[in-house]
Amino acid sequence: MSDSTQEEAHTGPIKTPKQLLLAVFFSFVVPVFAIIGLVFYVVSDTKPAGSAHEASYALGGLNTQDVGKGVNVRIQKVGTVEIRDANRALKTGEEVFKAQCTTCHSTGAAGAPKLGDAAAWAARLGSGLEALVHSALKGKGAMPAQSGGDFDDLEIARAAVYMANSAGGKFAEPQRPAVAADASAAPAAATAAASAAATPAAAPVAAVAAAGAGEALYKQACVACHATGVANAPKFGDKAAWGPRLAAGVPQLVQSVIKGKGAMPPKGGSAASDADVHAAVDYMVKAVK
Repeated sequence: MSDSTQEEAHTGPIKTPKQLLLAVFFSFVVPVFAIIGLVFYVVSDTKPAGSAHEASYALGGLNTQDVGKGVNVRIQKVGTVEIRDANRALKTGEEVFKAQCTTCHSTGAAGAPKLGDAAAWAARLGSGLEALVHSALKGKGAMPAQSGGDFDDLEIARAAVYMANSAGGKFAEPQRPAVAADASAAPAAATAAASAAATPAAAPVAAVAAAGAGEALYKQACVACHATGVANAPKFGDKAAWGPRLAAGVPQLVQSVIKGKGAMPPKGGSAASDADVHAAVDYMVKAVK
């Protein structure tokens, strides 16, 4: 009697092998599928907007939307590389204006002077082209900096000239410096210099040849910046701008041109000889003496 009672006291709910299998299934397999479903829901992009689960589910204080944004930030591109043809044809001032400037300067939005409005442009024209180009490149007021966008600095300067001239300005449109000086100019200058050293009587002829080479190189590689003052280049003939530079001496000026300085590339972007560079510097220096 006592043995039977003890046996019944130790009997559990699982009495058959089938019940044991069902218990194992519901204890292990079902939770696994539940976890998989929960993970799929969390990473899914098709969750309904305003879901209570999306608002309440948090990881370190960030809801699932914040987590998704963080992932997008981490996997976004670090940067892009754009290759441009350095020898492509420059856009005209009008083309740049229509693509970049017309939104504000055709309507007067944000206080921008309208194209052709002489009264609005009068004070700005008085400040000179250099100030206008500087404002366009660096930005002013509500106008953002245009440098480094779809157009290069020279094209932005062309747009500034186009707008200024539409209101009565008389500025020349900046041109790209020539890639190289006239191929015949360098040998001619070198030959003239050699002749001058060997034959004193030929010195005046050599001096004339060097002066001609200097003027030619200036017109081909220097005029774009030094005629308009683009990128703070001292204007041709401007004694005040050239004064501090002349104080450093002509040899120092020549070295600055050969090696490049500030926005000016070595030799102004040309392939001219050092002798021709020296001649071009002498040509510009003589204009302010």
